[in-house]
Amino acid sequence: MSNSSSLNEFLLLAFADTWELQLLHFALFLGIYLAALLGNGLIITAVACDHRLHTPMYFFLLNLSLLDLGSISVTVPKSMANSLWDTRAISYSGCAAQIFFFFFFISSEYYLLTVMSYDRFVAICKPLHYETIMGSRACVKMAAAAWASGFLHALLHTANTFSIPLCQGNTVDQFFCEIPKILKLSCSDTYLREVGLIVVSVCLSFGCFIFIVLSYVQIFTAVLRMPSEQGWHKAFSMCIPHLAVVSLFVSTGSFAYLKPPSLSSPALDLVVSVLYSVVPPAVNPLIYSMRNKELKEALKKLQLWSITAYVLP
Repeated sequence: MSNSSSLNEFLLLAFADTWELQLLHFALFLGIYLAALLGNGLIITAVACDHRLHTPMYFFLLNLSLLDLGSISVTVPKSMANSLWDTRAISYSGCAAQIFFFFFFISSEYYLLTVMSYDRFVAICKPLHYETIMGSRACVKMAAAAWASGFLHALLHTANTFSIPLCQGNTVDQFFCEIPKILKLSCSDTYLREVGLIVVSVCLSFGCFIFIVLSYVQIFTAVLRMPSEQGWHKAFSMCIPHLAVVSLFVSTGSFAYLKPPSLSSPALDLVVSVLYSVVPPAVNPLIYSMRNKELKEALKKLQLWSITAYVLP
Protein backbone atom coordinates (compact mmCIF):
# COMPACT_ATOMS: atom_id res chain seq x y z
CA MET A 1 0.00 0.00 0.00
CA SER A 2 1.39 3.37 -0.99
CA ASN A 3 0.17 6.93 -1.09
CA SER A 4 0.31 8.85 -4.37
CA SER A 5 2.55 11.43 -2.72
CA SER A 6 5.21 8.76 -2.14
CA LEU A 7 5.02 7.19 -5.61
CA ASN A 8 8.15 7.79 -7.65
CA GLU A 9 7.32 5.58 -10.60
CA PHE A 10 4.76 3.28 -12.20
CA LEU A 11 5.28 -0.15 -13.73
CA LEU A 12 3.88 -0.59 -17.22
CA LEU A 13 2.64 -3.84 -18.73
CA ALA A 14 5.34 -5.82 -20.51
CA PHE A 15 4.55 -7.30 -23.92
CA ALA A 16 6.61 -10.41 -23.30
CA ASP A 17 8.68 -12.18 -20.66
CA THR A 18 11.55 -13.43 -22.83
CA TRP A 19 14.30 -11.29 -24.32
CA GLU A 20 13.67 -12.62 -27.84
CA LEU A 21 9.98 -11.64 -27.77
CA GLN A 22 10.88 -8.25 -26.32
CA LEU A 23 13.20 -7.68 -29.29
CA LEU A 24 10.39 -8.74 -31.62
CA HIS A 25 8.08 -6.21 -29.95
CA PHE A 26 10.78 -3.55 -30.31
CA ALA A 27 11.26 -4.32 -34.01
CA LEU A 28 7.51 -4.37 -34.71
CA PHE A 29 6.88 -1.06 -32.95
CA LEU A 30 9.94 0.46 -34.60
CA GLY A 31 8.60 -0.47 -38.04
CA ILE A 32 5.16 0.97 -37.28
CA TYR A 33 6.66 4.13 -35.79
CA LEU A 34 8.96 4.71 -38.77
CA ALA A 35 6.02 4.16 -41.14
CA ALA A 36 4.00 6.76 -39.20
CA LEU A 37 6.90 9.22 -39.23
CA LEU A 38 7.51 8.73 -42.94
CA GLY A 39 3.85 8.85 -44.03
CA ASN A 40 2.80 11.82 -41.93
CA GLY A 41 6.09 13.61 -42.56
CA LEU A 42 5.62 13.29 -46.33
CA ILE A 43 2.08 14.64 -46.14
CA ILE A 44 3.17 17.61 -44.00
CA THR A 45 6.05 18.41 -46.36
CA ALA A 46 3.95 17.98 -49.52
CA VAL A 47 1.14 20.22 -48.25
CA ALA A 48 3.57 22.85 -46.99
CA CYS A 49 5.65 22.94 -50.21
CA ASP A 50 3.03 22.55 -52.95
CA HIS A 51 0.99 25.74 -53.45
CA ARG A 52 -1.80 23.79 -55.17
CA LEU A 53 -2.46 22.08 -51.85
CA HIS A 54 -2.91 25.33 -49.93
CA THR A 55 -6.65 24.74 -49.57
CA PRO A 56 -8.82 24.18 -46.47
CA MET A 57 -9.00 20.40 -46.99
CA TYR A 58 -5.23 19.98 -47.09
CA PHE A 59 -4.70 22.52 -44.31
CA PHE A 60 -6.81 20.34 -42.03
CA LEU A 61 -5.02 17.24 -43.31
CA LEU A 62 -1.68 18.83 -42.35
CA ASN A 63 -3.02 19.43 -38.84
CA LEU A 64 -4.27 15.84 -38.68
CA SER A 65 -0.81 14.55 -39.59
CA LEU A 66 0.78 16.70 -36.89
CA LEU A 67 -1.64 15.28 -34.31
CA ASP A 68 -0.99 11.72 -35.49
CA LEU A 69 2.76 12.25 -35.13
CA GLY A 70 2.25 13.64 -31.66
CA SER A 71 -0.03 10.87 -30.41
CA ILE A 72 2.16 7.98 -31.58
CA SER A 73 5.34 9.71 -30.34
CA VAL A 74 3.91 9.94 -26.82
CA THR A 75 3.47 6.19 -26.32
CA VAL A 76 5.53 4.09 -28.76
CA PRO A 77 9.12 5.33 -28.14
CA LYS A 78 8.82 4.77 -24.37
CA SER A 79 7.42 1.28 -24.93
CA MET A 80 10.26 0.48 -27.34
CA ALA A 81 12.85 1.77 -24.89
CA ASN A 82 11.40 -0.36 -22.08
CA SER A 83 11.55 -3.49 -24.25
CA LEU A 84 15.09 -2.75 -25.40
CA TRP A 85 16.38 -2.10 -21.87
CA ASP A 86 14.25 -4.85 -20.28
CA THR A 87 12.42 -2.58 -17.86
CA ARG A 88 8.81 -1.62 -17.12
CA ALA A 89 9.35 1.61 -15.19
CA ILE A 90 8.05 5.07 -16.01
CA SER A 91 8.47 8.00 -13.63
CA TYR A 92 5.50 9.61 -11.89
CA SER A 93 5.98 12.87 -13.80
CA GLY A 94 6.59 10.93 -17.01
CA CYS A 95 3.31 9.08 -16.55
CA ALA A 96 1.42 12.33 -15.92
CA ALA A 97 3.01 13.91 -19.01
CA GLN A 98 2.18 10.84 -21.11
CA ILE A 99 -1.49 10.97 -20.07
CA PHE A 100 -1.70 14.71 -20.70
CA PHE A 101 -0.11 14.72 -24.16
CA PHE A 102 -1.81 11.55 -25.36
CA PHE A 103 -5.22 12.83 -24.27
CA PHE A 104 -4.39 16.22 -25.79
CA PHE A 105 -3.49 14.81 -29.21
CA ILE A 106 -6.33 12.26 -29.30
CA SER A 107 -9.00 14.77 -28.23
CA SER A 108 -7.74 17.42 -30.65
CA GLU A 109 -7.75 14.87 -33.47
CA TYR A 110 -11.37 13.95 -32.82
CA TYR A 111 -12.44 17.60 -32.79
CA LEU A 112 -10.43 18.18 -35.97
CA LEU A 113 -12.13 15.23 -37.69
CA THR A 114 -15.45 16.87 -36.76
CA VAL A 115 -14.30 20.13 -38.34
CA MET A 116 -13.15 18.24 -41.44
CA SER A 117 -16.62 16.72 -41.83
CA TYR A 118 -18.03 20.27 -41.84
CA ASP A 119 -15.50 21.22 -44.52
CA ARG A 120 -16.65 18.29 -46.68
CA PHE A 121 -20.29 19.26 -46.09
CA VAL A 122 -19.74 22.85 -47.23
CA ALA A 123 -17.64 21.77 -50.24
CA ILE A 124 -20.31 19.42 -51.58
CA CYS A 125 -23.62 20.83 -50.33
CA LYS A 126 -22.78 24.55 -50.60
CA PRO A 127 -20.07 24.78 -53.28
CA LEU A 128 -20.95 28.33 -54.36
CA HIS A 129 -20.42 29.62 -50.81
CA TYR A 130 -17.36 27.47 -50.05
CA GLU A 131 -14.70 30.15 -50.41
CA THR A 132 -16.76 32.58 -48.33
CA ILE A 133 -17.51 30.15 -45.50
CA MET A 134 -14.16 28.35 -45.46
CA GLY A 135 -11.85 31.34 -45.76
CA SER A 136 -8.30 31.21 -44.45
CA ARG A 137 -9.19 33.00 -41.20
CA ALA A 138 -12.15 30.71 -40.58
CA CYS A 139 -10.00 27.61 -41.16
CA VAL A 140 -7.29 28.83 -38.80
CA LYS A 141 -9.89 29.61 -36.13
CA MET A 142 -11.51 26.16 -36.47
CA ALA A 143 -8.16 24.36 -36.30
CA ALA A 144 -7.09 26.49 -33.33
CA ALA A 145 -10.40 25.72 -31.59
CA ALA A 146 -9.80 21.98 -32.06
CA TRP A 147 -6.27 22.23 -30.60
CA ALA A 148 -7.38 24.48 -27.72
CA SER A 149 -10.34 22.23 -26.85
CA GLY A 150 -8.04 19.22 -26.78
CA PHE A 151 -5.58 21.07 -24.55
CA LEU A 152 -8.26 22.12 -22.08
CA HIS A 153 -9.77 18.63 -22.08
CA ALA A 154 -6.40 17.00 -21.39
CA LEU A 155 -5.51 19.52 -18.67
CA LEU A 156 -8.76 18.92 -16.77
CA HIS A 157 -8.52 15.13 -16.95
CA THR A 158 -4.82 14.96 -16.05
CA ALA A 159 -5.09 17.38 -13.12
CA ASN A 160 -8.15 15.59 -11.78
CA THR A 161 -6.67 12.09 -12.20
CA PHE A 162 -3.44 12.88 -10.37
CA SER A 163 -5.22 14.72 -7.55
CA ILE A 164 -6.80 11.40 -6.55
CA PRO A 165 -5.02 9.42 -3.78
CA LEU A 166 -3.46 6.23 -5.13
CA CYS A 167 -2.83 3.34 -2.76
CA GLN A 168 -3.43 0.19 -4.81
CA GLY A 169 0.19 -0.23 -5.81
CA ASN A 170 1.92 1.22 -8.85
CA THR A 171 1.33 -1.42 -11.54
CA VAL A 172 -0.45 -0.09 -14.64
CA ASP A 173 -2.01 -2.88 -16.71
CA GLN A 174 -1.22 -1.19 -20.01
CA PHE A 175 1.85 -0.51 -22.16
CA PHE A 176 1.38 3.23 -21.60
CA CYS A 177 -0.20 5.34 -18.87
CA GLU A 178 -3.95 5.48 -19.40
CA ILE A 179 -6.57 7.20 -17.24
CA PRO A 180 -8.84 4.14 -16.61
CA LYS A 181 -5.82 2.09 -15.50
CA ILE A 182 -4.63 4.84 -13.13
CA LEU A 183 -8.14 5.10 -11.65
CA LYS A 184 -7.97 1.42 -10.72
CA LEU A 185 -5.14 2.33 -8.33
CA SER A 186 -7.37 4.78 -6.45
CA CYS A 187 -8.17 4.11 -2.80
CA SER A 188 -11.00 6.63 -2.24
CA ASP A 189 -14.34 7.64 -3.69
CA THR A 190 -12.86 10.83 -5.14
CA TYR A 191 -12.26 8.91 -8.36
CA LEU A 192 -15.97 9.50 -9.04
CA ARG A 193 -15.06 13.06 -10.01
CA GLU A 194 -12.95 11.73 -12.86
CA VAL A 195 -15.67 9.25 -13.79
CA GLY A 196 -18.03 12.23 -14.02
CA LEU A 197 -15.58 14.04 -16.30
CA ILE A 198 -15.29 10.93 -18.47
CA VAL A 199 -19.09 10.77 -18.77
CA VAL A 200 -19.14 14.43 -19.86
CA SER A 201 -16.38 13.67 -22.39
CA VAL A 202 -18.32 10.70 -23.75
CA CYS A 203 -21.43 12.87 -24.16
CA LEU A 204 -19.39 15.54 -25.94
CA SER A 205 -17.79 12.91 -28.18
CA PHE A 206 -21.21 11.48 -28.96
CA GLY A 207 -22.39 14.96 -29.93
CA CYS A 208 -19.45 15.29 -32.34
CA PHE A 209 -20.24 11.83 -33.73
CA ILE A 210 -23.87 12.81 -34.35
CA PHE A 211 -22.68 15.97 -36.12
CA ILE A 212 -20.39 13.90 -38.36
CA VAL A 213 -23.18 11.41 -39.16
CA LEU A 214 -25.68 14.16 -39.99
CA SER A 215 -23.09 15.91 -42.18
CA TYR A 216 -22.51 12.74 -44.18
CA VAL A 217 -26.22 12.01 -44.50
CA GLN A 218 -26.61 15.40 -46.19
CA ILE A 219 -23.42 14.88 -48.22
CA PHE A 220 -24.51 11.51 -49.63
CA THR A 221 -28.02 12.88 -50.28
CA ALA A 222 -26.47 15.69 -52.32
CA VAL A 223 -24.11 13.30 -54.13
CA LEU A 224 -26.94 11.00 -55.20
CA ARG A 225 -28.64 13.99 -56.81
CA MET A 226 -25.61 14.76 -58.97
CA PRO A 227 -26.30 14.01 -62.65
CA SER A 228 -22.77 13.08 -63.72
CA GLU A 229 -20.66 10.12 -62.66
CA GLN A 230 -17.61 12.40 -62.66
CA GLY A 231 -19.23 14.47 -59.91
CA TRP A 232 -19.92 11.29 -57.95
CA HIS A 233 -16.32 10.17 -58.29
CA LYS A 234 -14.91 13.54 -57.19
CA ALA A 235 -17.25 13.75 -54.20
CA PHE A 236 -16.56 10.20 -53.06
CA SER A 237 -12.78 10.63 -53.48
CA MET A 238 -13.02 13.62 -51.13
CA CYS A 239 -15.24 11.95 -48.53
CA ILE A 240 -14.35 8.25 -48.41
CA PRO A 241 -10.82 8.73 -46.94
CA HIS A 242 -12.14 11.01 -44.19
CA LEU A 243 -15.03 8.65 -43.47
CA ALA A 244 -12.62 5.70 -43.27
CA VAL A 245 -10.36 7.57 -40.82
CA VAL A 246 -13.34 8.58 -38.66
CA SER A 247 -14.67 5.00 -38.66
CA LEU A 248 -11.29 3.57 -37.64
CA PHE A 249 -10.82 6.19 -34.92
CA VAL A 250 -14.33 5.93 -33.45
CA SER A 251 -14.67 2.13 -33.62
CA THR A 252 -11.34 1.32 -31.96
CA GLY A 253 -11.60 4.11 -29.36
CA SER A 254 -15.21 3.24 -28.47
CA PHE A 255 -14.42 -0.43 -28.04
CA ALA A 256 -11.38 0.40 -25.90
CA TYR A 257 -13.29 2.62 -23.47
CA LEU A 258 -16.89 1.38 -23.66
CA LYS A 259 -16.53 -2.40 -23.86
CA PRO A 260 -18.31 -4.30 -21.05
CA PRO A 261 -16.17 -5.41 -18.08
CA SER A 262 -16.96 -9.05 -18.85
CA LEU A 263 -14.89 -8.74 -22.05
CA SER A 264 -11.95 -7.13 -20.28
CA SER A 265 -8.71 -9.07 -20.00
CA PRO A 266 -5.04 -7.99 -20.04
CA ALA A 267 -4.41 -9.57 -23.45
CA LEU A 268 -7.54 -8.09 -25.07
CA ASP A 269 -6.97 -4.66 -23.50
CA LEU A 270 -3.43 -4.70 -24.86
CA VAL A 271 -4.53 -5.58 -28.40
CA VAL A 272 -7.32 -2.98 -28.38
CA SER A 273 -5.02 -0.26 -27.05
CA VAL A 274 -2.57 -0.95 -29.89
CA LEU A 275 -5.43 -0.79 -32.41
CA TYR A 276 -6.64 2.64 -31.28
CA SER A 277 -3.37 4.31 -30.25
CA VAL A 278 -0.71 2.89 -32.61
CA VAL A 279 -2.37 1.69 -35.81
CA PRO A 280 -4.40 4.80 -36.88
CA PRO A 281 -1.43 7.24 -36.99
CA ALA A 282 0.45 4.80 -39.22
CA VAL A 283 -2.52 3.95 -41.46
CA ASN A 284 -4.10 7.41 -41.88
CA PRO A 285 -1.49 8.70 -44.40
CA LEU A 286 -2.04 5.59 -46.54
CA ILE A 287 -5.83 6.04 -46.44
CA TYR A 288 -5.63 9.69 -47.49
CA SER A 289 -3.11 9.15 -50.30
CA MET A 290 -4.69 6.06 -51.91
CA ARG A 291 -7.48 7.84 -53.85
CA ASN A 292 -6.14 11.38 -53.87
CA LYS A 293 -4.56 12.32 -57.23
CA GLU A 294 -3.46 15.79 -56.14
CA LEU A 295 -1.66 14.44 -53.10
CA LYS A 296 -0.05 11.64 -55.15
CA GLU A 297 1.25 14.16 -57.68
CA ALA A 298 2.62 16.37 -54.91
CA LEU A 299 4.38 13.37 -53.34
CA LYS A 300 5.86 12.39 -56.72
CA LYS A 301 7.14 15.94 -57.17
CA LEU A 302 8.64 15.83 -53.70
CA GLN A 303 10.32 12.52 -54.49
CA LEU A 304 11.76 13.82 -57.78
CA TRP A 305 12.98 16.98 -56.05
CA SER A 306 14.70 14.88 -53.36
CA ILE A 307 16.39 12.66 -55.94
CA THR A 308 17.52 15.68 -57.97
CA ALA A 309 18.86 17.43 -54.86
CA TYR A 310 20.76 14.27 -53.88
CA VAL A 311 22.22 13.54 -57.33
CA LEU A 312 22.97 17.17 -58.22
CA PRO A 313 24.05 18.92 -55.02
